[in-house]
Formats: sequence, C-alpha cells, structure tokens
Amino acid sequence: MKLKAVILVGGPQKGTRFRPLSLDTPKPLFPIAGFPLVHHHIEACSKIPEISEILLIGFFQPTDAIKRFLKRERQAHNKPISYLQEYTMLGTAGCIYHFRDVIMNGEPDAFFLMFSDVFCEYPLKQMMKFKEKFMPYVMMTVEVPKDQSQHYGCAGINPTTHEVVHYIEKPDSFVSRDINAGVYLLSTEIFQNISSLFQRRLRPSVSVEEDLFKLAEQGSSIGASRISLENDLLPIMAATGKLFAYQSSNFWLNIKSAGSALYANRAILESYKTTHPERLGGLSNYRGNVFVHPTAEIDPTAVIGPDVTIGAGVIIGRGVRVKNAMVLDGAILKDHCCILHSIIGWHCVVGEWSRVEGTPTEINPNAPHATTDNFYLFDDAGRLRPSITTLGRDVTLPPEIHIRNSIVMPHKDLSRGFKNQILM
Repeated sequence: MKLKAVILVGGPQKGTRFRPLSLDTPKPLFPIAGFPLVHHHIEACSKIPEISEILLIGFFQPTDAIKRFLKRERQAHNKPISYLQEYTMLGTAGCIYHFRDVIMNGEPDAFFLMFSDVFCEYPLKQMMKFKEKFMPYVMMTVEVPKDQSQHYGCAGINPTTHEVVHYIEKPDSFVSRDINAGVYLLSTEIFQNISSLFQRRLRPSVSVEEDLFKLAEQGSSIGASRISLENDLLPIMAATGKLFAYQSSNFWLNIKSAGSALYANRAILESYKTTHPERLGGLSNYRGNVFVHPTAEIDPTAVIGPDVTIGAGVIIGRGVRVKNAMVLDGAILKDHCCILHSIIGWHCVVGEWSRVEGTPTEINPNAPHATTDNFYLFDDAGRLRPSITTLGRDVTLPPEIHIRNSIVMPHKDLSRGFKNQILM
C-alpha cells in the first residue's frame, strides 16, 4: 500500500485556550517533552515504511522558525517533509481538497490525516492492518466518560462490522461514548466526496477554485468556502457503508490548554522509558522522568522531577525544587525557588525563595481517555477555575513572592504575589 501522511496544524486564529504560550510560538511548534508538539506526529509517521511523504497544512506564515523546524525534521527522519500554506482558513476538509494535487502526486492508495493537537500512541500500523479493501475511510475512535463526550464528535458504531452508522459533532445531548480521535486513514476517493459537497454549496456555473477565491475576497461570505470534515462530511458519510471506526484503547489526549500540555509532557516522558530511554536524565538529583537539554545549567543541589522538562539555556540555582513542570528555553530559576505544576515561559526570571504553584491536572485512572481540559475558564460565579500556573514569555518575579493558580501574560514585571488571577 502506497501512503502519504497529512498533518493539519491550524492557524493563528486557533489555539486561544493555549494562550499566552501560543502568542509568540505557533502551537504546533510548542515544545512538549523536549520537542515541538508536531514532531511527535512526524516521528510516528516516519516509522511507517509505506509513507513516502509527510505534508503539513496550515494558515501560519512560513516563518524562519517553521523553516528551521522542517529542515531538522527532514534530516532526522530522511523523508520528504513539506509545509503547505492555505491562502485562507478553508476548514479541515477544504484544505486537503485545495492541495489534492500535491497529496495525489505519486498516486498513493490512501493517506493518513492527523490533527496536530492530538497526542496518542498513534496506532498507524494497526489501522493499516484493520483497513480492508471495502473500507474507504477509517476513523480512529476512543471511549471517554459520558459527561465529556458532548465536547467531541460522537460516533454510533455497529459492534459487529465496525461501521459508523451515526455521527454528530458536539451534540446537545448524550449520543455515544465513542468519540472521534482525530486520526484517519482515508482513500483518495475522499476528494470526490468533498467536490460533491462543494458543488452543492457553491454555484455550479464556475469551478470550485474560482468560487473559493471569490468567497475569500468577500470577507462576509468566507464561511461558505469552509468545508469541515467533522461537521460537513462525516455526518453524511455515516451509514453509507464507507466510514468505519478503529476503536483504540491506547492512551489518547486532546491538547487544547496549557494544563493538557503539561499532562501530555508527563505522558510523553513516561513513554520515553521504552521508546527513547536516552532522552531521560539519570543524575542523582533527578527524581523520576526528567528531560534536560544539554545546554541547561543545573546546580547539583537542585532537586528536579518527577515529570519535568528543562529547555535550552535554562539556568537553575542552588536549592531549587522543580516538580511536574516545564521550564522553557532561557529561563532563570534563582536560588531556593520552588516550581510546582507550572509552565515557566521563555526567558522568565523567578526570584530567590519565590514559589510558583498550580493545581495539578489529573485523570481518572478508571477513565484513561478523560480529557484534561477545562472547557470553561471561569466557573458559574465568575471565578477563575483552579489550574496550572502559566508564565508567558519574559515574565520577571521578585524574590519571596507566591504565584498560585494564575495566568501571567508576557513581558510582566511583577512586584507582589497573586492567587487565582489572569494578569494582563
């Protein structure tokens, strides 16, 4: 089977719950467990010999950071890896249709489609074995708790044939605990289905591309040019005998917020024990799973871990304690400060004896696919829900203060402690 892989990375309008971490760095390039988020998708695809090319599609400008990332990935995995920029946000189905000629180049039999904000064990080989010739489209699904299913696309699945007989995106009431996991194995026949939907929605007198560009210029009508796989295609493909579910019981996580990114960091570090044990540090002052960039400077009296990632150029002083945290590139943790359940942004400075602490994100062990996201930032009384503490880029904290359950926007120079606050 000749395959390609397509990873949808979104654009600047997305990832609002990920702020302030996504203000300076595109969310797909945000480092988790020492590597950009989308690196983990590319690494999984590179292990499949049948995948001849990996394509990233998004609306981000092709910045130097993106170009450097692609160059590193090509060298690391020895596969063609390209970034395709949309001229406007076309939707999850519209964007692959727009670049269908690139995807079809080389005449692949099918292609994997993955969302960049999903992390899992990527059962790509298993999906290839599962897919039969009579299955044009295979969608990975996982089972989540009933009370969380309404935040996702829900699938009704025939338990005998695995056919998806019903699909609805974010229903108003409970439909099914089986949800769309954001990983697909699609026959190239999908482009005919998207084209048919475009023609139904747009004027038949002109080409699809011509109408798309005209709609893009109009602004107020741009919504008509967006075709969503989840909202537009999957509901009408269900019960047609073309859409089937690969029901996975492996670890799966939707990364929408800083809290879920920190939990993903913990999960990926745990996976390194079997996949990349060389990435985990083993010094006497490390506890549990710890990733430390080679350029970081850590005083031997500091205690690091478990579940900690330390970025490039980080300086950690005497007696510092870091647990369940991510310390991003260039940050400075001064003597005897304490970092718990938090993300310290790029080039932040935490003063001596200061404490940065959040509320850890936990998952019910009896519901392994439960989401870690707070779907609403505030409770019914208007109070900020307890969560991890996140410091944006270039935040400076003075000595001997306490920051708890707060979100701090970039370039802040704080003078006192805060609790349960968003500091703009």
